[in-house]
Amino acid sequence: MRRPHIRRVAIAVAVTTAATLPMAPAFAAPDSPARAATSASSPVEAARAAAFAHASATGVGPGDTLRATDVMTDPDGKQHVRFVRSHQGLPVLGGDLVVHLGKQSAYLGVTRAADHAVKPATTEAKLTPQQAEQKAAAVAQGDAGSAELVVDARDGAAALAYQVRVTDSDTTEAGGSRTVVVDAQSGRIRSNTPDSDEFISPHLEETLREKGETASPVTGVATQPADLLGATTAARYPVTATGSGTSLFAGKVTLTTTRTARTSFLLKDPTRWNTETRDAKGAELEAFSRGTKFTSTTNKWGTGTTANRTTTAVDAQYGITQTLDFYKKTFGRKGIKNNSTGARAMVHFGRKVGNAFWDSTCGCMLYGDGDGAMFKKPLVVLDVTGHELTHGVVDATAALEPTRVDARGNQYGEPGALNESLADIFGSNVEFSANNPKNPPNYLMGEKLGLAQKFLRRLDHPSLDKLEGTIDYWSPAAYDTEVHAGSGVSSHAYYLLAEGSGRKTIGGVKYDSPTFDGSRVTGIGRAKATAIFYRALTRYMVSTTDFHDARTATLEAAADMYGATSAEYQAVDAAWAAVNVTTANTPAVGR
Repeated sequence: MRRPHIRRVAIAVAVTTAATLPMAPAFAAPDSPARAATSASSPVEAARAAAFAHASATGVGPGDTLRATDVMTDPDGKQHVRFVRSHQGLPVLGGDLVVHLGKQSAYLGVTRAADHAVKPATTEAKLTPQQAEQKAAAVAQGDAGSAELVVDARDGAAALAYQVRVTDSDTTEAGGSRTVVVDAQSGRIRSNTPDSDEFISPHLEETLREKGETASPVTGVATQPADLLGATTAARYPVTATGSGTSLFAGKVTLTTTRTARTSFLLKDPTRWNTETRDAKGAELEAFSRGTKFTSTTNKWGTGTTANRTTTAVDAQYGITQTLDFYKKTFGRKGIKNNSTGARAMVHFGRKVGNAFWDSTCGCMLYGDGDGAMFKKPLVVLDVTGHELTHGVVDATAALEPTRVDARGNQYGEPGALNESLADIFGSNVEFSANNPKNPPNYLMGEKLGLAQKFLRRLDHPSLDKLEGTIDYWSPAAYDTEVHAGSGVSSHAYYLLAEGSGRKTIGGVKYDSPTFDGSRVTGIGRAKATAIFYRALTRYMVSTTDFHDARTATLEAAADMYGATSAEYQAVDAAWAAVNVTTANTPAVGR
């Protein structure tokens, strides 16, 4: 990898998913779960041994310990083991890697974040933990937890540092938490990163404020739904029930709920690993257990207006279940972390919060009601939910993060931009999967937010987004571009791979996708393009993956699925070239 990188350390250290992921060679026909290895630990043991045996390639050396966070076995027997690293017992930030093995566990290669040795010059700290906590609390303006010694290998070298989680931060919207990394020798703040992914960035808020623009999301039109309660002969509870919801944005929807008594229902879906939405009641809660449960005596939920508190919960629950369904039916992924655990949400989060978040601390979606000025309604739109939950998927796999965060919370750098892009790519696919006539699928993001430009971002021609200044093509400047603006590079490559260049109309929406050099790109279809990007994310991306690395990752994924001489492989190469990402302009190592 080529650059400094800020990794969300709280997530990197906490992820323990060890599920076997399917290969997903075709979007429309997801794989059944890959067959298990002879011994549950054998892929991990083989990959760990290979990492040490091939130290010159993997960068693993004396004093290193590897802990597996994912074991992925393909239908053809190929194995991929994702590791986080410790050195002399200290967690290594930016030390993650994926070891690739053949069917007989032979070493095939590695995808690694750090391209240098992770051994720090010293393991003796000059700062005390208390001093580190004080510095972290001061910079994040909140309450510091206990400082933990780590090795920070993200900046082209390895240094001893403290990592500190700071809660109730005044520098984070709605008082969220931040992870601060403090140099253990000098006391310098090495990184200060929010622990939640916000849909509306500080940069966008400022732009909207300067333009005097407000977002008035377009709501769905829905009549009161029919009574789906039906009769039941069940004498024992809880049981699964089918209810009806009248949402704010998606019209009438069917909801699977939990019947807890003859006339008592809970907004909790037993068929999707107990996915549930609760009410934060205006508090800034990061603990889901403190949220208030939504209940009903009729199994009818919401009225289609914000006057009813449950309406927002209908949109949230619907959006989350549709996102889970997309990942499961498309890739066989069982939940956000692929561990058969449901997703959770809290609506009415905080007071006058004009944003939506994926919060890693809560492990759930948090939705504000809007600030009443710039954002008039809650951000519970379907593609917003798909986008934010995809951040959870990225956190559980490659853990892509920005290279830096400024004092206002704006994030920069290609790995963070790739994270935003993947969230847009899979968020748009959630719309296609749901295929809701009240929220028609398209390659636009935030088209229901009521903005003057009629969308927030778009995948076919990203630079038409003037609010965030999104870019169409790669240049060296992308290295330090704000992540939402930079996301256009890989989003554009994905659209070209799926649909091709030039004019076309899809689902009533007109697109006209340009290319950097005027070349004509022929798409391979959304199904194959999405499968390739998902495989690249889960197998071949790590915390520092940039756009050129992403090109390599998607080429490797296409070669695995269709062959290195296939039309699909050639289309991937052409799509990246069309956004000016090529072998020839790959930046030098260590730039």
